[in-house]
Amino acid sequence: MQLDQYIAASTLDYILITSAIIIAIILVSIFAKKADDRAKALLFTAIAVPTILATLYTAGATIYLNTIAETGGPVHWHADFEIYKCGQSVDLVDPTGLSNRVGTPVFHEHGDNRLHVEGVVVKKEDVSLGKFFEVVGGSLTPSGFSVPTNSGTANAANGELCNGRPAKVQVFAYRVVENPFQRTGMKHEQTKLTEFEGYVPSPYSAVPPGDCIIIEFDAEKPSTDKICETYRIAIERGDLTEA
Repeated sequence: MQLDQYIAASTLDYILITSAIIIAIILVSIFAKKADDRAKALLFTAIAVPTILATLYTAGATIYLNTIAETGGPVHWHADFEIYKCGQSVDLVDPTGLSNRVGTPVFHEHGDNRLHVEGVVVKKEDVSLGKFFEVVGGSLTPSGFSVPTNSGTANAANGELCNGRPAKVQVFAYRVVENPFQRTGMKHEQTKLTEFEGYVPSPYSAVPPGDCIIIEFDAEKPSTDKICETYRIAIERGDLTEA
Protein backbone atom coordinates (compact mmCIF):
# COMPACT_ATOMS: atom_id res chain seq x y z
CA MET A 1 0.00 0.00 0.00
CA GLN A 2 1.31 3.45 -0.91
CA LEU A 3 2.10 5.89 1.90
CA ASP A 4 -0.77 8.28 1.12
CA GLN A 5 -3.24 5.39 0.97
CA TYR A 6 -1.95 3.99 4.29
CA ILE A 7 -2.25 7.35 6.05
CA ALA A 8 -5.73 7.92 4.61
CA ALA A 9 -6.85 4.46 5.71
CA SER A 10 -5.39 4.81 9.20
CA THR A 11 -6.95 8.27 9.57
CA LEU A 12 -10.35 6.84 8.66
CA ASP A 13 -9.81 4.05 11.21
CA TYR A 14 -9.06 6.60 13.92
CA ILE A 15 -12.17 8.60 13.06
CA LEU A 16 -14.40 5.51 13.04
CA ILE A 17 -13.00 4.23 16.36
CA THR A 18 -13.34 7.67 17.94
CA SER A 19 -16.93 7.99 16.72
CA ALA A 20 -17.79 4.58 18.13
CA ILE A 21 -16.29 5.48 21.51
CA ILE A 22 -18.16 8.78 21.64
CA ILE A 23 -21.46 7.17 20.69
CA ALA A 24 -20.99 4.48 23.35
CA ILE A 25 -20.21 7.06 26.01
CA ILE A 26 -23.20 9.19 25.05
CA LEU A 27 -25.48 6.14 25.27
CA VAL A 28 -24.10 5.27 28.68
CA SER A 29 -24.67 8.82 29.90
CA ILE A 30 -28.25 8.83 28.57
CA PHE A 31 -29.20 5.59 30.27
CA ALA A 32 -27.35 6.30 33.52
CA LYS A 33 -29.95 7.12 36.16
CA LYS A 34 -27.71 9.30 38.28
CA ALA A 35 -24.48 11.07 37.57
CA ASP A 36 -22.60 13.22 40.08
CA ASP A 37 -20.21 15.99 39.09
CA ARG A 38 -17.24 13.64 39.12
CA ALA A 39 -18.97 11.18 36.80
CA LYS A 40 -19.97 14.00 34.46
CA ALA A 41 -16.36 15.20 34.34
CA LEU A 42 -15.16 11.70 33.50
CA LEU A 43 -17.74 11.39 30.74
CA PHE A 44 -16.70 14.75 29.29
CA THR A 45 -13.02 13.75 29.40
CA ALA A 46 -13.79 10.39 27.80
CA ILE A 47 -15.47 12.21 24.89
CA ALA A 48 -13.01 15.09 24.59
CA VAL A 49 -9.74 13.14 24.64
CA PRO A 50 -10.45 10.77 21.70
CA THR A 51 -11.91 13.67 19.71
CA ILE A 52 -8.84 15.82 20.24
CA LEU A 53 -6.45 12.97 19.48
CA ALA A 54 -8.26 12.08 16.26
CA THR A 55 -8.29 15.73 15.20
CA LEU A 56 -4.57 16.15 15.92
CA TYR A 57 -3.72 12.94 14.06
CA THR A 58 -5.77 13.95 11.02
CA ALA A 59 -4.25 17.43 10.94
CA GLY A 60 -0.72 16.09 11.43
CA ALA A 61 -1.14 13.43 8.74
CA THR A 62 -2.46 16.02 6.28
CA ILE A 63 0.42 18.42 6.96
CA TYR A 64 2.96 15.60 6.70
CA LEU A 65 1.61 14.40 3.35
CA ASN A 66 1.63 17.93 1.95
CA THR A 67 5.21 18.37 3.15
CA ILE A 68 6.63 15.24 1.52
CA ALA A 69 4.46 15.30 -1.63
CA GLU A 70 6.23 16.05 -4.91
CA THR A 71 3.21 18.14 -5.91
CA GLY A 72 3.49 20.28 -2.77
CA GLY A 73 -0.14 19.67 -1.84
CA PRO A 74 -3.44 18.46 -3.30
CA VAL A 75 -3.89 18.50 -7.08
CA HIS A 76 -6.81 17.99 -9.45
CA TRP A 77 -5.62 16.69 -12.82
CA HIS A 78 -7.54 14.99 -15.60
CA ALA A 79 -6.64 13.21 -18.81
CA ASP A 80 -8.96 11.40 -21.21
CA PHE A 81 -8.05 8.01 -22.60
CA GLU A 82 -9.25 5.41 -25.07
CA ILE A 83 -8.20 1.79 -25.46
CA TYR A 84 -8.37 -0.18 -28.72
CA LYS A 85 -7.61 -3.76 -29.65
CA CYS A 86 -7.40 -4.46 -33.38
CA GLY A 87 -9.46 -1.34 -34.08
CA GLN A 88 -12.21 -2.25 -31.61
CA SER A 89 -12.84 -0.07 -28.56
CA VAL A 90 -12.17 -1.66 -25.16
CA ASP A 91 -14.30 -0.20 -22.37
CA LEU A 92 -12.96 -0.30 -18.81
CA VAL A 93 -15.20 -2.01 -16.27
CA ASP A 94 -17.91 0.25 -14.86
CA PRO A 95 -17.58 1.47 -11.26
CA THR A 96 -19.88 0.08 -8.58
CA GLY A 97 -20.73 1.04 -5.01
CA LEU A 98 -21.12 4.38 -3.28
CA SER A 99 -17.63 5.57 -4.27
CA ASN A 100 -18.58 5.34 -7.97
CA ARG A 101 -14.97 4.85 -8.99
CA VAL A 102 -12.53 2.25 -10.25
CA GLY A 103 -9.12 2.69 -8.64
CA THR A 104 -7.95 4.53 -5.54
CA PRO A 105 -9.22 7.75 -3.93
CA VAL A 106 -6.27 9.63 -5.47
CA PHE A 107 -6.08 7.88 -8.85
CA HIS A 108 -9.24 6.54 -10.47
CA GLU A 109 -11.86 6.54 -13.22
CA HIS A 110 -15.62 7.16 -12.94
CA GLY A 111 -16.84 5.27 -15.99
CA ASP A 112 -16.09 8.32 -18.12
CA ASN A 113 -12.85 7.30 -19.89
CA ARG A 114 -11.02 9.90 -17.85
CA LEU A 115 -8.03 9.55 -15.55
CA HIS A 116 -8.72 11.45 -12.33
CA VAL A 117 -5.80 12.54 -10.15
CA GLU A 118 -7.43 14.07 -7.08
CA GLY A 119 -5.54 14.63 -3.86
CA VAL A 120 -2.00 14.62 -2.57
CA VAL A 121 0.50 12.91 -4.88
CA VAL A 122 3.49 11.81 -2.81
CA LYS A 123 5.45 10.63 -5.86
CA LYS A 124 4.48 11.44 -9.42
CA GLU A 125 5.27 7.87 -10.42
CA ASP A 126 2.24 6.93 -8.30
CA VAL A 127 0.00 8.50 -10.97
CA SER A 128 1.73 7.16 -14.07
CA LEU A 129 -0.13 5.43 -16.88
CA GLY A 130 1.20 2.03 -15.85
CA LYS A 131 0.09 2.64 -12.26
CA PHE A 132 -3.39 3.55 -13.46
CA PHE A 133 -3.81 0.18 -15.14
CA GLU A 134 -2.54 -1.43 -11.95
CA VAL A 135 -4.99 0.32 -9.60
CA VAL A 136 -7.98 -0.50 -11.81
CA GLY A 137 -7.07 -4.18 -11.77
CA GLY A 138 -5.23 -4.55 -15.07
CA SER A 139 -1.74 -4.09 -16.43
CA LEU A 140 0.09 -2.18 -19.14
CA THR A 141 3.61 -3.14 -20.19
CA PRO A 142 5.68 -2.90 -23.40
CA SER A 143 4.68 -6.49 -24.15
CA GLY A 144 0.90 -6.19 -23.79
CA PHE A 145 -2.07 -5.10 -21.70
CA SER A 146 -4.81 -6.52 -19.53
CA VAL A 147 -8.02 -4.53 -19.09
CA PRO A 148 -10.93 -5.50 -16.80
CA THR A 149 -14.26 -5.00 -18.60
CA ASN A 150 -17.90 -5.71 -17.80
CA SER A 151 -17.70 -8.90 -19.85
CA GLY A 152 -14.36 -10.18 -18.54
CA THR A 153 -10.71 -9.33 -19.06
CA ALA A 154 -9.46 -8.07 -22.42
CA ASN A 155 -5.90 -9.23 -23.01
CA ALA A 156 -3.41 -8.41 -25.74
CA ALA A 157 0.15 -9.68 -26.16
CA ASN A 158 2.72 -8.51 -28.67
CA GLY A 159 2.99 -10.83 -31.64
CA GLU A 160 -0.70 -11.67 -31.79
CA LEU A 161 -2.35 -10.87 -35.12
CA CYS A 162 -4.67 -7.99 -35.94
CA ASN A 163 -6.30 -8.40 -39.33
CA GLY A 164 -3.62 -10.88 -40.31
CA ARG A 165 -0.68 -8.66 -39.29
CA PRO A 166 1.54 -8.93 -36.19
CA ALA A 167 0.48 -6.34 -33.62
CA LYS A 168 1.98 -4.68 -30.57
CA VAL A 169 0.95 -2.29 -27.80
CA GLN A 170 1.48 1.37 -28.68
CA VAL A 171 0.55 4.53 -26.81
CA PHE A 172 -0.02 7.96 -28.35
CA ALA A 173 -0.57 11.20 -26.46
CA TYR A 174 -2.22 14.38 -27.67
CA ARG A 175 -0.76 17.21 -25.58
CA VAL A 176 -1.36 20.95 -25.54
CA VAL A 177 2.01 22.62 -26.05
CA GLU A 178 0.97 26.28 -26.44
CA ASN A 179 -1.51 28.55 -24.64
CA PRO A 180 -2.88 25.91 -22.22
CA PHE A 181 -4.63 28.51 -20.06
CA GLN A 182 -6.54 30.17 -22.89
CA ARG A 183 -10.02 29.03 -23.87
CA THR A 184 -9.14 29.50 -27.53
CA GLY A 185 -5.81 29.51 -29.33
CA MET A 186 -4.50 26.29 -27.78
CA LYS A 187 -2.07 24.31 -29.91
CA HIS A 188 -1.47 20.59 -29.61
CA GLU A 189 0.78 17.88 -30.93
CA GLN A 190 0.54 14.11 -31.09
CA THR A 191 3.45 12.08 -29.76
CA LYS A 192 4.11 8.36 -29.81
CA LEU A 193 5.29 7.49 -26.33
CA THR A 194 8.23 5.12 -25.93
CA GLU A 195 8.42 4.50 -22.15
CA PHE A 196 4.67 4.82 -21.79
CA GLU A 197 4.25 2.93 -18.50
CA GLY A 198 5.95 5.81 -16.66
CA TYR A 199 4.05 8.57 -18.43
CA VAL A 200 2.45 11.08 -16.04
CA PRO A 201 -0.54 13.12 -17.31
CA SER A 202 -0.10 16.86 -17.81
CA PRO A 203 -1.09 18.90 -14.72
CA TYR A 204 -4.38 20.37 -15.93
CA SER A 205 -7.93 19.96 -14.67
CA ALA A 206 -9.85 20.63 -17.90
CA VAL A 207 -9.45 18.48 -21.02
CA PRO A 208 -7.99 19.98 -23.13
CA PRO A 209 -5.44 21.24 -22.05
CA GLY A 210 -5.32 17.93 -20.17
CA ASP A 211 -4.03 15.07 -22.28
CA CYS A 212 -5.80 12.68 -24.63
CA ILE A 213 -4.09 9.28 -24.36
CA ILE A 214 -4.70 6.53 -26.92
CA ILE A 215 -3.68 2.98 -25.98
CA GLU A 216 -3.75 0.88 -29.11
CA PHE A 217 -2.96 -2.74 -29.89
CA ASP A 218 -2.45 -2.95 -33.64
CA ALA A 219 0.16 -3.23 -36.38
CA GLU A 220 3.02 -0.87 -35.62
CA LYS A 221 2.59 2.67 -36.94
CA PRO A 222 4.11 6.12 -36.34
CA SER A 223 0.82 7.86 -35.41
CA THR A 224 -2.84 7.16 -34.74
CA ASP A 225 -6.06 8.39 -36.29
CA LYS A 226 -7.95 7.78 -33.02
CA ILE A 227 -8.75 10.80 -30.87
CA CYS A 228 -10.67 11.56 -27.68
CA GLU A 229 -14.09 13.16 -28.02
CA THR A 230 -13.05 16.20 -25.99
CA TYR A 231 -10.18 16.92 -28.35
CA ARG A 232 -12.28 16.30 -31.43
CA ILE A 233 -14.91 18.79 -30.25
CA ALA A 234 -12.27 21.40 -29.34
CA ILE A 235 -10.72 21.07 -32.81
CA GLU A 236 -14.11 21.39 -34.52
CA ARG A 237 -14.85 24.54 -32.50
CA GLY A 238 -11.54 26.02 -33.48
CA ASP A 239 -10.32 26.21 -29.89
CA LEU A 240 -7.52 23.75 -30.61
CA THR A 241 -5.19 23.56 -33.60
CA GLU A 242 -2.01 21.67 -34.45
CA ALA A 243 1.24 23.23 -33.33
